[in-house]
Amino acid sequence: MSDNVFRSADLLIPEASLLPKWAVIACDQYTSEPEYWERVKAEVGESPSALNLIFPEAWLNQDREQRIAFINTSMRDCLNRNILKAYPDSFVYVERTLVNGMIRRGVVGAVDLDAYDWRPDAHSAIRATERTVEARIPPRVAIRRDAPLELTHVLMLCDDEEEDLVESLTAEKASLPLLYSFDLMQGGGHIAGWLVAGEAKTRLEAHIAAYERRMAEKYAAMKVSPILYAVGDGNHSLATAKACWEALKTEHPEQAADHPARYAMVELENIRDAAQQFEPIHRVLTGVDVDALLKALEAICVREGGFEVPWHAGDRTGVLHLNPALGELPIGILQNFLDQTVSPGQIDYIHGDDVARKLARQENAIAFLLPPIPKDELFPGIARDGVLPRKTFSMGHAEEKRYYLEARRIKARG
Repeated sequence: MSDNVFRSADLLIPEASLLPKWAVIACDQYTSEPEYWERVKAEVGESPSALNLIFPEAWLNQDREQRIAFINTSMRDCLNRNILKAYPDSFVYVERTLVNGMIRRGVVGAVDLDAYDWRPDAHSAIRATERTVEARIPPRVAIRRDAPLELTHVLMLCDDEEEDLVESLTAEKASLPLLYSFDLMQGGGHIAGWLVAGEAKTRLEAHIAAYERRMAEKYAAMKVSPILYAVGDGNHSLATAKACWEALKTEHPEQAADHPARYAMVELENIRDAAQQFEPIHRVLTGVDVDALLKALEAICVREGGFEVPWHAGDRTGVLHLNPALGELPIGILQNFLDQTVSPGQIDYIHGDDVARKLARQENAIAFLLPPIPKDELFPGIARDGVLPRKTFSMGHAEEKRYYLEARRIKARG
């Protein structure tokens, strides 16, 4: 095994004929639309499916202990019935055709959890992009703690300006074995995956090592701790894997060196990919004294020539110029101010300019329309300022999130 932070894994994948009913979308999607998950359940029927191995958050009002026991039994059943074919020490190159026709490329592998820290002041090689809510981790630990397998909806980002890590496989895919190619259920678009093993794996590992070395050198020159990878989606899932791993190290230190739970499966994507479209999430405040709020903002956060943030309040509009000395990104400057001066219940997080403007027409309301985060500023912003506030940006729409497909053992054999 290589010394890279991102590395190959012993992957488990059902045979291609099972995949259309096997692959289901991330458990944290459609949480307010339980009818979506009922449609998935009806489509799956009695077929083997990842639906039986996850806990959709739309179903959290069900008996949790019973659901968790069902998940663990279903995982063992998949292993005992040999539903999952093993691909040892491998990667999978993935092309996801989105509903808009764009192709999002990625590589499924594993990351070393000893190189990851979700805390806001982290200096680790892998960091969260947005603030992790610690209270959301324990319920997820209860699901993962005794599970023999992991599936993942974590989308990990690299910042590969040279585009020779993930993209090296795009050029090579014609010579790679095709593992699957099918339409995802419930309007999720199309997905195809190619096995990266043997000599192709060795070549990819060289690209990974070169990327990690470039990033280390880049941030050393900036005199900040290097950030090699950032969690684009699935922050709480990866934080859960980390919590389970830390508990295992404490309880069984003799197993720490090579236990499979030291690693977590992810799909790595390049933030520079044209299909990676970051959408801003605006702030709408209600029940506030708009004039007093603007006055305080101008006194504390505004400087001529700063970041432009338009605002709308009733029939009034304006532009704030947020002081770049207060942070790398305007969202961080604004949210830090709001966290200190406004009740959380008065802040709403809104997708879409028109929706935010409409909500700002209410009495005692104001909308701040935040700009998209420039891709070349995300990693440096996290390196200098720490993790971004939660609800900073969205990586696509719900149907574009990752579907569970590959699996991996996280319990030692024996």
